[in-house]
Amino acid sequence: MNATMNSTRSGLTVIAAALALLLVTIPTPASAFSLVGAGPRIGVMDPDGADGALTVGAGLDFEQSGTRVHLVPSLLYWNENDLSDINPNFDVMYHFNSAGRVGPYLGGGLGIHAYSQDGPGDPGTDVGANLFGGVLFPSHGATFFMEGRAVIADRDQIGLLGGVNLFLGR
Repeated sequence: MNATMNSTRSGLTVIAAALALLLVTIPTPASAFSLVGAGPRIGVMDPDGADGALTVGAGLDFEQSGTRVHLVPSLLYWNENDLSDINPNFDVMYHFNSAGRVGPYLGGGLGIHAYSQDGPGDPGTDVGANLFGGVLFPSHGATFFMEGRAVIADRDQIGLLGGVNLFLGR
């Protein structure tokens, strides 16, 4: 990996962390989105041009009180042989059942992909559209989830992720 790619990855990681910290520290009016959860994600992604890759990451869950809409920023990472992707995402999710009940959700958003090698037609960095759906499994103190995720970009990806959002309060 060259120094430019390392610099790009470090810069993107710092920017994603700074944005997450900024979102957590901003005071919110009652009708705004509030941070309600955070937690890890793990799964497998199958990117174009590579075999299935173990994917790890973490995300935050912001909810507007009285709605079923969530803002879900996350950071995912996968590595397969000589190809890896650091992927900050900003997604919006809608859950169909009321809070506290097992139920399906759908969502979409945008992500930035910083590849360790040049992507097709792009020198290593790519913006992609995220489409996903899954099922929420609420429990006391946390919500578990399983989701299918597709990325439409220069290097398309499809995968299955699972994880947990630990409650941080409302």
